[in-house]
Amino acid sequence: MSSVLITGASRGIGRAVAVELARRGHRVVATARRLETLADLPVDQRLRLDVTDADSVSTAIAAAGEIDVLVSNAGATVRAPLETVPLDEVEELFRLNTFGALRVAQAVLPAMRERGAGRLVFVSSVQGRIALPIITPYSASKWALEAFAEGLAIEAGHFGVGVSIVQPGAVATDGAAGAKTFFADDDPYLPLYRQLGALRGEVVTAGEVAAVVADTIERPDPPLRVPVGPPAEKVLRARKEAPETEPFRPAGLDW
Repeated sequence: MSSVLITGASRGIGRAVAVELARRGHRVVATARRLETLADLPVDQRLRLDVTDADSVSTAIAAAGEIDVLVSNAGATVRAPLETVPLDEVEELFRLNTFGALRVAQAVLPAMRERGAGRLVFVSSVQGRIALPIITPYSASKWALEAFAEGLAIEAGHFGVGVSIVQPGAVATDGAAGAKTFFADDDPYLPLYRQLGALRGEVVTAGEVAAVVADTIERPDPPLRVPVGPPAEKVLRARKEAPETEPFRPAGLDW
């Protein structure tokens, strides 16, 4: 069984991945910004790790011991029109979703490269391939994450380190409900914002995403991109088949 370090394991997908991998017999190192949120997880090790802080990352990786697999999951989102979204909020999204993921990958890669084996699994989204209105800053952070992951697949793949990108669609967690929102009372984009619920489509559970992550880890040669279930496959297929001469509009968008 593999030794797996998971970022953002306190809730949602990260927590479900920790539980699923532990159930399958892997050595699980669960990490989060607040250590107390991990107390009830049935895992081998719990560590404080803030992906935006270099000292926190290096301390956690040193304490974790040998890591076979990194599941890079920590992330957040915001809801706001691009015309008025606070740029510091966009920068924070990139610090967490994109640069944070790369920071932890950089911390585990040297040992993996020297061993000639290891796996990086990045939890992305279908929004790593499409730009949803009002959630576009999140989409942009995931597009950038997928570019980093694809580059790592070439660079680190040469040394025996595998890379996979897991792409769920809408997931039944509290991530969307807890997202920061930035709208004025008379915001002209509010009618568009109110359509987001209908655009979510079929929802998968965090447990379903966790099963796909675990299956990906256990496959000897998984693909670079791994959509989670038919809903994600449908969206990504529609994106692939859509013309590149105009913006991709999700089905049901009236704007």
